[in-house]
Amino acid sequence: MAIFGQVLTAMITPFTETGALNISEAVRLAQWLQNNGNDGLVISGTTGESSTLTDNEKLELWEAIIGAVTIPVIAGSGSNDTAHSVHLTKEVTKLGAAGILAVGPYYNRPSQAGLYGHIEAMANATDLPVVVYDIPVRTGRKISTGTLAQLANNISNVKALKDAAGAPAETANLMALVPKDFELYSGDDGLTLAFLAYGGEGVIGVATHWSAPEHQKMITAFKNGDHAEARRINDILLESYAYETGDENPNPIPSKVMMNHLGFSVGECRLPMGPPPAGLDARAAQVFKNLEAARATQR
Repeated sequence: MAIFGQVLTAMITPFTETGALNISEAVRLAQWLQNNGNDGLVISGTTGESSTLTDNEKLELWEAIIGAVTIPVIAGSGSNDTAHSVHLTKEVTKLGAAGILAVGPYYNRPSQAGLYGHIEAMANATDLPVVVYDIPVRTGRKISTGTLAQLANNISNVKALKDAAGAPAETANLMALVPKDFELYSGDDGLTLAFLAYGGEGVIGVATHWSAPEHQKMITAFKNGDHAEARRINDILLESYAYETGDENPNPIPSKVMMNHLGFSVGECRLPMGPPPAGLDARAAQVFKNLEAARATQR
């Protein structure tokens, strides 16, 4: 059985109009996500603007959400500083998180040995399951297939991968090398269906903020052998995939616009992400209207 479930959202971090952490809205959003198709949540990951949050903000956010929901909460306790990552991992373990998200250290561009040592140190700092997060477009360094396989085979609590490397062929190679209980999560919504063919468990998503029920149905259909139905649902989700990020409006800007459109008060992204471009709210409204229309045809 999956440790965390098959549909998780990498949750945005709500801010007030002045850019302060909005804990009450974070709790409200987390509970809404739990009630709208999510099996788990990842807090203070890339989509949660982790690199702009202070340690105190992360601890306050983790504690509040862990106490507010009953689904697993995975804490993004990693950074580009190993000692700092170890410290935060120890702290969130005390708070009762269900797991740790260990992102590849960004900016430093370490060797593969350095990447292994960084994640090993985080894993040794907790007894919680560790989800390795490989997103080279943001970190500047891919965690190689060999390094990922070594982590999965050598470190008992390295249990899963959030794969946002955009290299499906390498993902297939990896899944042939890891233990059978090692779990693969798509970290790129648009590749989820492809990753299921390699034995993927599900998605740690962004568009899942507003389309988790469709992701649940798609993944379940695929696992039940109804690949045509899974493809049909994926086609419905293509517009959401295209909306969730872009050169002019990188993730998490669109998700914040969408959740504001849906009645939440999550504010704008902190700099350097900054405010959304003109017209993005209208696009959010159209994307959700089209999704609602697709839902209506299934009722």
